[in-house]
Amino acid sequence: METKSKPVNTSVMRKKPLAAYAADMQKSELKRVLTRWGLTSLGIGAVIGGGIFVLTGIAANEWAGPALALAFVIAGIACTFAALCYAEFASILPVEGSAYAYSYGTVGELFAWLIGWNLILEYMMGATTVAVSWSGYFEKFLHLFHIDPPLWLMNDPITAQEKADVMRAAGQIVPEFSFAVNLPAFLIVWVVTYILVKGIKEAASTNNLIVIVKVATVIFVVIAGSFYIDVANWTPFIPAPVVDDTGQTHFGFDGIVTAAGIVFFAYIGFDAVSTQAGEAINPKKDVPFAIIASLIICTVLYILVSLVLTGMVPYNQLDLKAPVAQAFSDVGLTWSVYLITIAAIAGLTSVMLVMMLGQTRIFLGMAKDGLLPRNLFASIHPKFKTPWKSTIFVGAVVSIVAAVTPIDKVSQLTSSGTLFAFAMICGAVWLLRVREPNLERPYRTPALPVIATLGIVANLYLMWNLRTDTKLTFLVWGIIGLIVYFLYSRKHSNLNNPQE
Repeated sequence: METKSKPVNTSVMRKKPLAAYAADMQKSELKRVLTRWGLTSLGIGAVIGGGIFVLTGIAANEWAGPALALAFVIAGIACTFAALCYAEFASILPVEGSAYAYSYGTVGELFAWLIGWNLILEYMMGATTVAVSWSGYFEKFLHLFHIDPPLWLMNDPITAQEKADVMRAAGQIVPEFSFAVNLPAFLIVWVVTYILVKGIKEAASTNNLIVIVKVATVIFVVIAGSFYIDVANWTPFIPAPVVDDTGQTHFGFDGIVTAAGIVFFAYIGFDAVSTQAGEAINPKKDVPFAIIASLIICTVLYILVSLVLTGMVPYNQLDLKAPVAQAFSDVGLTWSVYLITIAAIAGLTSVMLVMMLGQTRIFLGMAKDGLLPRNLFASIHPKFKTPWKSTIFVGAVVSIVAAVTPIDKVSQLTSSGTLFAFAMICGAVWLLRVREPNLERPYRTPALPVIATLGIVANLYLMWNLRTDTKLTFLVWGIIGLIVYFLYSRKHSNLNNPQE
């Protein structure tokens, strides 16, 4: 007697059965070596870096003024709502894939794909931005020792030409060049790629060491800088709003909200924690703890640093590329510039490490579900037990883009992907609570309807207040994602095989 095959569900809203996640965890080839504080360290490693060492200058100088601290508070609150929802999901579904995996089991395949697609944008472009920032700090470090490498070796072609034109206009002699590449950015990406291919334990150990260095430096910045605060620099705390030629409002409340969207780039570390659930020793308890702990620790440090910086130097005099080092130099603490620059280089390295680590785990989760090619994105190295092909692919893309492309607004583009994913996850955890009320939840988000609603509203509001060109680019990226889904992913999804 023949058994009738179960009909294939072709709906774009089809969901991955929760039982399939348990099967994925049992079949996982990844090593479970990350402890509670190891996960927290990974979160701190991703959060502390670009936000403090790079974005504070841009956000204060051009958008918020001394009220930068309020921008960090707003961004931190929006993140807190999302983090509490992430924590509940992570306790239920402790698998790699982060928000993508969570939404696949609750909202449906198309939404999960869109979230995964935007997480690709978040991590890939985030790592690229950090690589370019790392190169800038590395160049500053060389200058401290009076080493001046040629422009064409330290910058992408467009940036190198712009710098050369400025220097020539100032009367300096700059040799002509027909080729330029940001070699430090290219090389640091491959160093990080090598560490990630070798294994999660090695990556975590490297990250832990760097985290100790940069947290110590941040504490030094707060304590030492507090002795040089001039409270007059905080007046007015919220500068009067100014509208530029494009109609964008700087300063005032609107400027603070825009600044919050900019510095939001710096908060994606706790999201990266959830991508490591497949390598956590006790993911159901430790991942929620690490998500919330890393967010709280870093938010407090961000607020303190922003108050110190805007107190040490007038906000409109903060350097856009190296604000912390420049602030200490301006008050006469030139010796500390060496320490801060080294810590910035180390800090940005660990941010890059965690972003690229998170990216490969997103790819792994999507490939296991059939939405991306398995032979590339789900191939695990027999010895190192890492997704080595995917890691090398990410390293190749990030290194090439960082080497040849000027990236000035990409932090906002990264934020747009993050904000969208955060809003979706707040809705998804609420939906799951309604649909599956009896599901075991080792961690339950308190006052979920309120937290989820505030999370959706806050994150979408910050997303709406990003620059117009950022929103347009995000829309184009989303359209490309839909094309990929309908041409490839929908056909190759595991859910097309009802026997799986």
